[in-house]
Amino acid sequence: MALYLIGDLQGCDGALQRLLDKLDFSPSRDTLYLLGDLVNRGPASVEVLRRLMGYGDAARCLLGNHDLHLLAAAYGIRSTHRLDTLQGILQAPDRVAMLDWLRNQRMAMRETLDGQDILMVHAGVLPSWSAAQTMALAAEVETVLRGPDLVGFLEQMYGNTPAQWDDALQGMDRLRVIVNALTRLRFCTLNGRMEFESKEGTGASPAGYMPWFEVPGRLTAANTVAFGHWSTLGWLGRSDLLSLDTGCVWGGSLSALKIQAAPTHNELIQVRCEQAQQPGN
Repeated sequence: MALYLIGDLQGCDGALQRLLDKLDFSPSRDTLYLLGDLVNRGPASVEVLRRLMGYGDAARCLLGNHDLHLLAAAYGIRSTHRLDTLQGILQAPDRVAMLDWLRNQRMAMRETLDGQDILMVHAGVLPSWSAAQTMALAAEVETVLRGPDLVGFLEQMYGNTPAQWDDALQGMDRLRVIVNALTRLRFCTLNGRMEFESKEGTGASPAGYMPWFEVPGRLTAANTVAFGHWSTLGWLGRSDLLSLDTGCVWGGSLSALKIQAAPTHNELIQVRCEQAQQPGN
């Protein structure tokens, strides 16, 4: 049995097929942990969803910002953008089944994989959150996504405020901060105020901000956090961090990390990707 963490797919099913071939993946034997942004911008989002649904429990998926955008578009909350590639899903005969599957995926996962305790999120974790609190807060959003007030939640999900966490937050302000941290975070201040405009690498931090994982004293520093979302950061393999978005949709690569019994033996496996979007779009 092999366990793999895989970075952002963004609708690049051909690259996923080549990667799975390279891994000799078998859904009856192996397990994939996909770190969000399953769909959009790439050419085959509908094929990605059908494939992952077909794998059953062998594909365990996080929701990223593009996946939430799909739900918002499907329920008429947001218009599709010029660069979106979601029409195949929105017009599919099995659209309802795909959307129902998507809303039942996770906002965070924490698993012991071959002896390694790994916290998985799409984008980041605020410095004041422990791994346990991250999982509890993710579960609050998951409950709403799966519940009867999905449309009401999606209508109020978007926005950049509040920009930082407070344990006293309630209602949609609370849920919006959780969603923004887990699916959009790259940079924040020492006290956890988030910034959402900058998309460059760590050398381009806005004044007063730093990568979320460089904040001194962050409570997940003793954990291994795996994430995607940050293609300009690319692969980063540290004892406390596993960054796996390597820009497949931009013509980079699609990455899988094979988890081994010893973290130092984890194996990065990549395939090159055809460029589906121009960087900067």
